[in-house]
Amino acid sequence: MKTAILKRQLNRLFLSAALIMSVLLGTNTNAQTAPTKVKNVVLVHGAFADGSGWRNLYDILSKKGYKVTIVQNPLSSLEDDVAATNAVLDNQDGPTILVGHSWGGTVITEAGNHPKVVGLVYVAALQPDNGETTLQWLQTAPPAPENGVLPPNDKGIAYYDEAKFHAGFCADVSKELAAFMYASQGAFYAKGFLTPVTKAAWRDKPAYAVLATEDKSIVPSIQHAMYNRSKTKVTEVKGSHCVFISQPQAVANVIIGAAKDLSAK
Repeated sequence: MKTAILKRQLNRLFLSAALIMSVLLGTNTNAQTAPTKVKNVVLVHGAFADGSGWRNLYDILSKKGYKVTIVQNPLSSLEDDVAATNAVLDNQDGPTILVGHSWGGTVITEAGNHPKVVGLVYVAALQPDNGETTLQWLQTAPPAPENGVLPPNDKGIAYYDEAKFHAGFCADVSKELAAFMYASQGAFYAKGFLTPVTKAAWRDKPAYAVLATEDKSIVPSIQHAMYNRSKTKVTEVKGSHCVFISQPQAVANVIIGAAKDLSAK
């Protein structure tokens, strides 16, 4: 009699323990599979600009709760710009959206292989494939008459022509802002345009793009061809090559949309 009672008590005890473990394991499984919110954004500027151009976009994203970091590219080579971007990515505390403008698109195509990068956003940006160079793509269509990229000087540095800077680079901002942007452009070593991409991150990670329909530096037909080839999710925005300055909210909407998409996965 006592043995039977003891067995029933033990059975109830084991059953209770099993139920508790089932609940705990179920809770733990849910915690592991719940999507992580993407709140980090890293911004990479182009060849004839510096990080200050991201200010308005930074303000919009920061007010929305995103942690925004701006890379200051040395512009000395593709490898150096990728290294500078990777150094910033190393410091991110979670999944990150990597954004590139113009030449910065080539940089994020390589740097986007960093394990913390979950998605790429191209803003009027170049998007080469494995083994391709920036120059290859720039030569696939005639340049706009307003384009003012000058040949490299005796040090191998290419600048944007001051006389064409406003119309060719940022036609939809004020003359005063254009003058400041010209004065703050980086010293871009043109050899970067000749360096092929070794591993295109957009082949493995989701890509989004803002296509600037009034771009005179990377004509829209080139942007269309690159983004169609890669099946990038494109948003067309009426703006100059510096659409991220003239239309920061439109660009922010694409980045926020990408972050929401990737947070749901």
